Amino acid sequence: MLKRTGAGLLGAATALVITAGALAAPAVAARDDHRATQRALDEAVTEGVPGVTARASADGRSWQGTSGRRGARDHYRVGSLTKTFVATVVLQLEAEGRLDLDDTVGHWLPGLVEGHGYEPDRITLRHLLGHTSGIHDYLEDPQFAQTYLTKNFLDHRFDTFTPEQLVGFGVRNEPRFAPGARWDYSNTNYALAALIVEKATGHAYGDEIERRITGPLKLRATSVPGTDPRLPRPRSRAYSKLGDPTGDTYDVTEYNPSGAYGSGEMISDSADLNRFYAALLRGELLPPAQLAEMTTTVPVGARDPDSGYGLGLQRWKLACGVVVWGHGGDIHGSSAMALTTRDGRHSLAFDFNADWAGSWRKVAVAEYC
Repeated sequence: MLKRTGAGLLGAATALVITAGALAAPAVAARDDHRATQRALDEAVTEGVPGVTARASADGRSWQGTSGRRGARDHYRVGSLTKTFVATVVLQLEAEGRLDLDDTVGHWLPGLVEGHGYEPDRITLRHLLGHTSGIHDYLEDPQFAQTYLTKNFLDHRFDTFTPEQLVGFGVRNEPRFAPGARWDYSNTNYALAALIVEKATGHAYGDEIERRITGPLKLRATSVPGTDPRLPRPRSRAYSKLGDPTGDTYDVTEYNPSGAYGSGEMISDSADLNRFYAALLRGELLPPAQLAEMTTTVPVGARDPDSGYGLGLQRWKLACGVVVWGHGGDIHGSSAMALTTRDGRHSLAFDFNADWAGSWRKVAVAEYC
């Protein structure tokens, strides 16, 4: 959900001093060819990440690795990986004829996106899922950012936000561009997409994710917590700099995640994420037409020229030429990544329990290259 600006929360506002040298833990390895991946995990810890947990699955064999204060089967907040789950549900609904990607926000949610130059009858579900709507990101609204992305969060960590409030924070700022004109990431898009799922089905979007994805795939570690601040066990602590990368470190393990509704709310573990993304890319969750829509990408810009974004799914070409698909997610105390090859045969999911450090690319390159 969050862009890497730093953020966080929890319990008391007591700063924790964390040193990488005190955080060594043995890895659990299933075969020798993941040694480079393990070295990348260890390097992340030496560079300032409190801990990292990872799991790779390839051709029916799995490997688990940890470094620092992490467990191999830890639950963690997955942030924007939530978007892939939401997009999958929307595309399933399209396949069932219950909505269309060219339906507009104005049709499904009349009156919610208006004023400040917005044209809700031109913004489609396709624009929302692909981040081409031009709708302002509510995380970048000055008032919301002060509440959610700074030390003020310590005073608001158990506050509840409604999805309508989140959308309101976004659309009270002018559009970034006309619908479809270009690509730009906005969490407001997925707050709206989740609301449309609820309008189309009459059920909470989390219930639809459970009925359509986590239940059939038996993803028992995966949940949409709503307003529940707890992180299920097994789990490790989660840490944040609260917007100041050089400042104190805070324990942010528990907080109300409603501020990430639809865009970054979910909890999972690495085994479940590998199963989900592999099943998705193998066509187990979507018919061919909808999977083709999801994997049709647009460029994300000069900062990442070897990447494209589809509908809730991103494509990267790594330095060695290997192409992987998946999503990343940064949220208070967690930086998660899930990747798989286009055939779903080789998957990797991992999480840093920090929101200010760690290079996902180093881990990905170590595993795939």
